[in-house]
Amino acid sequence: MIIINNSSMIPIYEQIVNQVKQNIVDGKLKEGDVLPSVRGLSKDLKISALTVKKAYDILEADGLCRTVQGKGSFVLGVNPGLVHEQRVVEIQKNLEKVLDKAKSYDLSQDEIRDLFEILMEE
Repeated sequence: MIIINNSSMIPIYEQIVNQVKQNIVDGKLKEGDVLPSVRGLSKDLKISALTVKKAYDILEADGLCRTVQGKGSFVLGVNPGLVHEQRVVEIQKNLEKVLDKAKSYDLSQDEIRDLFEILMEE
């Protein structure tokens, strides 16, 4: 469920947070689902339990999960605003890639704008 990239510039705890958030937004994790235990996930990922704990604390602070002592961490209901925000961020990243490619092909801003408008009309 969670894959860590040790060569990434993104801290490991942040990678965990981002992937759990994405799984919630995508519906792979639903309200009431149990997240892996801190110790279990740290063992599976071969990382410190403190790193996993930090990620879970952030998820809890963001209102995405709730930790019950001795029972584990549970996914809370999905905030529709979060879903929308995550989707907007994903689209923005894709548009940035397209714009970078268009600029690398020496398309002008007017050409890019015209193409976008044509596509929006369809």
